[in-house]
Amino acid sequence: MSFIQKLNYYSKKKSFKYGIPFLVMMVAGSFGLQQFSNLRYQYAKKQPVSPEEMKKFGVNMKKRDEVTLETEYDKVKSIDIENWSNKRGPRPWEEGNVTNASPAKH
Repeated sequence: MSFIQKLNYYSKKKSFKYGIPFLVMMVAGSFGLQQFSNLRYQYAKKQPVSPEEMKKFGVNMKKRDEVTLETEYDKVKSIDIENWSNKRGPRPWEEGNVTNASPAKH
């Protein structure tokens, strides 16, 4: 049997027709995903930012001792949630402060 005859014989089998392409895609997909995940972790910056670096960009960071769950709870507890009013903020296409503007009628 020549190579062409063997190829024709096996190409009619379902395992060759559907199984081999499936296995090739699984192996190639595995290597492709490995490359994408390597890129993801290679370029991820996982370095903590120091307060000196943040001051250089104009952000004032609080010390770790100043911000605790208890202090934030005390701030939230002091807010009056019974008396409030809904104020509309400006849209990106509007200029300035629009909180006192009346809504447009259609």
